[in-house]
Amino acid sequence: MTTATPPPERCDVLVVGGGPAGSATAHWLAKAGRDVVVVEKKTFPREKTCGDGLTPRAVHQLEDMGLGPALEGYHRYDGLRAVAHGVTLELKWPEHPVYPSHGYVVRRRDLDEMVAERAVALGATLHTGTEAVRPLQRDGLVVGAVVKDKGAGVEREIHARYVVVADGANSRFGRALGTARNRTYPMGIAIRTYYESPLHDEPWIESALDVRDRQGRSLPGYGWIFPVGDGTINVGIGLLSTFKGYREVNTSHLMEEFANTLPDYWGIDPDSPTCAPTGGRIPMAQSINPKIGPTWVAVGDAAGSVNPFNGEGIDYAYETGRLVAELLDEAIGTGDGMALQRYPALIAEEYGLYFRVARLFSVVIGNPAVMRELTRVGMQSRSLMDWVLRIMANLLREDELGPAEAAYKAVAAIVRTIPEPSA
Repeated sequence: MTTATPPPERCDVLVVGGGPAGSATAHWLAKAGRDVVVVEKKTFPREKTCGDGLTPRAVHQLEDMGLGPALEGYHRYDGLRAVAHGVTLELKWPEHPVYPSHGYVVRRRDLDEMVAERAVALGATLHTGTEAVRPLQRDGLVVGAVVKDKGAGVEREIHARYVVVADGANSRFGRALGTARNRTYPMGIAIRTYYESPLHDEPWIESALDVRDRQGRSLPGYGWIFPVGDGTINVGIGLLSTFKGYREVNTSHLMEEFANTLPDYWGIDPDSPTCAPTGGRIPMAQSINPKIGPTWVAVGDAAGSVNPFNGEGIDYAYETGRLVAELLDEAIGTGDGMALQRYPALIAEEYGLYFRVARLFSVVIGNPAVMRELTRVGMQSRSLMDWVLRIMANLLREDELGPAEAAYKAVAAIVRTIPEPSA
């Protein structure tokens, strides 16, 4: 006996990946009345390596998706506590005409399921435990995907007019379509875990800008401590590929040293995390190209949509997913697929200057001696650090774009003083 091949499922849009970018794309397409199917290889709830922090930009997107009331059940925080060179500054999120002046900390196992369920409530179809194993192509066009039910081990086809690639930083599906990272752009490397802490509901997320080991020696990268509000804190450390010798860095060692040198007030037992540390690599600054074909498009981490200033990717995943949903809705409604081809230009218009500044700054961050001097000077001025927070979190107002240009010129001048690494 042979098993009959299941008939293909058909939809307007197939979204590969149910994380922030994929679920946001599905949400906005479903809200517009489009037939959208999402395949997610894991089963919710599932863990993801992440700092779990939602900045005001991310909160704004979630509120627009109608998830504001759901967020209120999680830990809200007011801003960033920066710690370096024996100085501590508590910096509130700025007032902004569009974005709120607060953030939340939500574990990804809860956040991603929340957004995916919202998309389903609006009419999207979600298949979990289902992996898109390869694209379907006809006459040179992507027309869907072969997907595999990981539980049953059965492959089937999903046919779609358009395919959205949202399967994360490693994006096997995107690579099958020819996407690749520009290796001259920065890449992030991060590791995190959780600890029980009496300050699990602090109103500040904390960033350690001068990380040292137990012997006082400077370590590459920056550390974070994000209170989760459930008895635990998210503790992690990250660095950029602009750091010379980053390939030889032992991130587990960095994590161990950082945990053992956290300020005493966090009250953690550095030898007793609540789970094993996990890490990964993150393409940044729109470094993945091409982002688009005639009938497919990449969003979120699969397109390298991560901020090199601070490693933030959730809000850009939501934003690129929303933008693509609008373009696909137009393409489907008019029957003119050229609407989708505006995506690269719109991305460049929205993020071009900002990510150019961030790419330059990543060179500074990657030079420990220069970074130490910058943080030493910066931590002496609250007003300067307020500006740094606005720029790094991409929270400048329209009338403040001048400072962004000024920051770009200042960073460019600093970068020119940094010797090129020897071959």
